[in-house]
Amino acid sequence: MSAVGVGVRPRAAWLAIVEMSYRRYPDHMDVDNKEITYLVVDGENIDATLGMSVLDRKPSPEERPRWDRVLDAASEQWDQSAKGLFFLNGSNGHLPMSFVQALTAMDYTAIPLSGPQDVKVVDVGVQRTLEAIAQLDSGSVILASHDADFVPQIRALLAAGRRVGVIGFREFLSSQLHELEDEGLEILDLEYDVHAFQVMLPRIRIISLDEFDPMEFL
Repeated sequence: MSAVGVGVRPRAAWLAIVEMSYRRYPDHMDVDNKEITYLVVDGENIDATLGMSVLDRKPSPEERPRWDRVLDAASEQWDQSAKGLFFLNGSNGHLPMSFVQALTAMDYTAIPLSGPQDVKVVDVGVQRTLEAIAQLDSGSVILASHDADFVPQIRALLAAGRRVGVIGFREFLSSQLHELEDEGLEILDLEYDVHAFQVMLPRIRIISLDEFDPMEFL
């Protein structure tokens, strides 16, 4: 995807942001564990998938993810400190400030991007961030998105020996992301694995016979 004319930071600036966050969090790491997990959230993709694909309507407040739980899950996945980078589309000039403040309180860095209406500014920002992380000496990545637009960056990270995960609703993940499991990609379900919701969502999933409890359906 071309980034020409996009109103987002150049590649060098994205690398500077990632390097800065790596330096900010050494005190949160174990002495024997110098790595960090970057939780990169494609906010509009998660919100759109929840509303249009899972619920078929606008989510109520209690049906939205608990992002503090998602950040905790990212830290626990490989027993590393986690840095949350939450991307928002600010092209219309407005931001949900109460949500941004809540993200900040949960130790996320909110990254609102703007640009032409015909450019997927959040996707471009996420792509550049994944590329910047690949330039660091180390750093694991968990991407919260269902989008195939990030497959080249994820494949490059995996090829370099990085640990990479994707968080989302498993049944709505791009098939190209599922194919990367053979290359080492780890997939976490936002509801069933991360337990990011306070209510049960109206989803139908394939149940392992070992996990099947008839009482849940009676």
